[in-house]
Amino acid sequence: MAFEVIMPKLGVDMQEGEIIEWKKAEGDTVTEGEVLLEIMSDKTNMELEAEESGVLLKITRQAGEVVPVTEIIAYIGEAGETIADASAATPAPAEVAQATADLKAAGLEVPAAPAVAAAPAADKAPLADNEYDIVVVGGGPAGYYAAIRGAQLGGKIAIVEKSEFGGTCLNVGCIPTKTYLKNAEILDGLKIAAGRGINLASTNYAIDMDKTVDFKNSVVRTLTGGVKGLLKANKVTMFNGLGQVNPDKTVTIGSETIKGRSIILATGSKVSRINIPGIESPLVLTSDDILDLKEMPKSLAVMGGGVVGIELGLVWASYGVPVTVIEMADRIIPGMDKEVSLELQKILAKKGMTIKTNVGVSEIVEANNQLTLKLNNGEEVVAEKALLSIGRVPQLAGLENLNLEMDRNRIKVNAYQETSIPGIYAPGDVNGTKMLAHAAYRMGEVAAENAMHGNVRKAKLDYTPAAVYTHPEVAMVGLTEEQAREQYGDVLVGRSSFAGNGRAIASNEAHGFVKVIAEPKYHEILGVHIIGPAAAELANEASTIMEAELTVHDVAQSIHGHPTFSENMYEAFMDVLGEAIHNPPRRK
Repeated sequence: MAFEVIMPKLGVDMQEGEIIEWKKAEGDTVTEGEVLLEIMSDKTNMELEAEESGVLLKITRQAGEVVPVTEIIAYIGEAGETIADASAATPAPAEVAQATADLKAAGLEVPAAPAVAAAPAADKAPLADNEYDIVVVGGGPAGYYAAIRGAQLGGKIAIVEKSEFGGTCLNVGCIPTKTYLKNAEILDGLKIAAGRGINLASTNYAIDMDKTVDFKNSVVRTLTGGVKGLLKANKVTMFNGLGQVNPDKTVTIGSETIKGRSIILATGSKVSRINIPGIESPLVLTSDDILDLKEMPKSLAVMGGGVVGIELGLVWASYGVPVTVIEMADRIIPGMDKEVSLELQKILAKKGMTIKTNVGVSEIVEANNQLTLKLNNGEEVVAEKALLSIGRVPQLAGLENLNLEMDRNRIKVNAYQETSIPGIYAPGDVNGTKMLAHAAYRMGEVAAENAMHGNVRKAKLDYTPAAVYTHPEVAMVGLTEEQAREQYGDVLVGRSSFAGNGRAIASNEAHGFVKVIAEPKYHEILGVHIIGPAAAELANEASTIMEAELTVHDVAQSIHGHPTFSENMYEAFMDVLGEAIHNPPRRK
């Protein structure tokens, strides 16, 4: 089906644009990312790139014409395809057509793919008792989201989970870790209480690990119970046990076999392990193990300075445990912007964490109920326990019968989340694209819509926010400064420190900064990086700004409440233009 090229909305105030020049002619082959035409709005000129590969079938609006935003200006499709064929291929229901009209009237972007209908096609044969429109394998974020979305679309849905619904995130990942990190934040608050005029009866405190674990478990039970309640409310049939998936789209759970018209593989991920001598010692814990630890270790070595290692290392450091982090890269959280990463490293060192970079562990020796970690630079780290936190890898148990195309032990999927086997989809951690729960939500949603109605929607993950829930928090959206300079050459960088933010100063959280990266021609936003209070929340605003393709000039028209942490992000955007009120003048 032909892809519609529309006049883009380049800013919140843009209502129309003028076509300056077509760079391609009808009949030309175009590649995704190739420049199609040049347009002009009231603010700027811009080259519009092709969002799909194919043949430029038809140009509907010519150079010199002024076109309202979201109006179709061309079609891209397969050679020989006609526009009439494309429009007739998937007739939209009346309510979808009305929704599209409403979006255009509001000046909002209309999705290129047709909207998803509310019910399965009427011409499908009735389902047998053990047959479903979709069988979802895995009950984590991608899986339960896909199951509920499929049910919302009118499907008969089954979901298979081998252990606990909610997956890694709810049971041994995001949620329990954040529960413990709140304890660390509370302890930081106690340390500064006297300076704020709060005189506690006693400055002594003790950590009751039994209660800590019990509270964490109660939070987990609440949320996992909520997931099961939602599945039940949406009439999703739940199966417990390992699902063995077969090429004929049957799934065997113990002695029972069910069949799906489509299958969604949402089996998630598991802890990655390294093969070094001594790694099997019971004193070496995974992130799964350490969350149930009821005895305070006298010391802890953390192998891996990524998100999980740094978050859990900070938890134990806040309890007074000596923590040493060992990271092979040149800095902790190496996927984050370098400037932000180094600032976090400096702050954590002040909190008492020892951080060793550019080094790895070559051997672990257990003796006298403690570990000696031998590093590949000749050093040794002695600790009572060690945490292995070198990342996660896709969980493929139950998928052995499928001859799926793989990419480095990850299931290869296209933009529709479909695998190399038609009708089998694989959203979430199992495809290794973005191993984040919120990215899995979106991928699961997209997979369900495509499984129900054909491949009608792509997963767009470019502006997925990522966060590290330390104190202060770290968050990012888009390109790091290093990546931006590699792709664009010269870039503009704006910064604003929380040291000048009223809310941050009043909260004893005046640490860190916001950094905005933009390209110099149109001031398009390429990346936003934050270290400081509420960074994970502020990143959502940055994600929305970038997804809406707002420029720095557009953000400059907004008003941020005072006093708020978010004012600091506004100031960083203004600093890109050299117009931040609360920053000193730049040296010329």
